[in-house]
Amino acid sequence: MFIVCSIALLITMLLTLVRALLGPTIFDRILAINSFGTKTVLLIAVYGFLTGRPDFLDIALVYALINYIGTIAVLKFFEYDDLGSDAYQQDDY
Repeated sequence: MFIVCSIALLITMLLTLVRALLGPTIFDRILAINSFGTKTVLLIAVYGFLTGRPDFLDIALVYALINYIGTIAVLKFFEYDDLGSDAYQQDDY
């Protein structure tokens, strides 16, 4: 049953990569990569359950946090063209 779940996750990850390559806008591509990261977390958790090693759940949680922070950083970069700028900074014109 879990092997079927792993295969289904791999198929959806492949479809997500296709969406990331064909996405018409940059935000569609970022959403696809974020979704790919979420599916990777699920795949790591299923693999940990299959092998009987609960350590993989900790790895999956760390990967989920890195995926979340990375997505926010990429979105901020494309919004402001700089990672260090303040979102509430006023232009001095």
